[in-house]
Amino acid sequence: MASTRAPGAKKGILERLDSGEVVIGDGSFLITLEKRGYVKAGLWTPEAVVEHPNAVRQLHMEFLRAGSNVMQTFTFSASEDNMESQYFEYVEEAVWAVEVLKESGKPVAATMCIGPAGDMRGVRPGECAARLVKAGASIVGVNCRFGPGTSLKTVELMKEGLGAAGLKAHLMVQSLGFHTPDCGKGGFVDLPEYPFGLEPRVATRWDIHKYAREAYNLGVRYIGGCCGFEPYHIRAIAEELAPERGFLPLASEKHGSWGSSLNMHTKPWIRARARREYWENLLPASGRPFCPSLSKPDV
Repeated sequence: MASTRAPGAKKGILERLDSGEVVIGDGSFLITLEKRGYVKAGLWTPEAVVEHPNAVRQLHMEFLRAGSNVMQTFTFSASEDNMESQYFEYVEEAVWAVEVLKESGKPVAATMCIGPAGDMRGVRPGECAARLVKAGASIVGVNCRFGPGTSLKTVELMKEGLGAAGLKAHLMVQSLGFHTPDCGKGGFVDLPEYPFGLEPRVATRWDIHKYAREAYNLGVRYIGGCCGFEPYHIRAIAEELAPERGFLPLASEKHGSWGSSLNMHTKPWIRARARREYWENLLPASGRPFCPSLSKPDV
């Protein structure tokens, strides 16, 4: 696909989604900036926006170049009166937020940090979605806490719940960039590897191609990432959905589709990997022969 430039016309998010257009979100800020030395783990406060604004701006630019259409402000845990959890783990709190935001006259997107088991009081994902839409949300879904596969299962349950209630809304998903099939109701924060030993769980770019395609086939049109979701993951979403969107992101100028640039490698066995079938079917090893493939959550 030759074009690497997005169409120039500016449209509102609901106008884009109503037309069936794919909107690509951004990815990880706290986890990524901590790894880069600009955020301190623990309270995860975003003082980097004041102390190192260029680092924050650089990450925004990387997501933009990778294909993000929406850039969120780096304000997580920035208020003095922030809740015990900045996440929406309880649907009633999310409903209150939607009701307040609806007064602005702007479209409201509401995502919850829940898995297939529902919120922390046991309200199922479908019921959570229905309550959010009834409160005025135009876009509903999930973000953070769970990996790609688990997040998509939760969104599927939300979609089913909306259908059963006779309600309609656009669907949104921003999963972790980590695989977390073994985490409990609280998500990846309860895994013993959180937050400094998660690297073996990082999704490959090819995993995210699959995530993007499955999300699209599910009817999700706002697709992005959260903690651990790097710019190359966002590029993978943009590349997978380039046929539907009609263009590639700027970052694809330096990235051959499905490893095609390996055709120029000097080693013949590496040149043989320059094909989609190879990367789609690869089962990557961790290189840690004495480590388990799954963990037991602490909670």
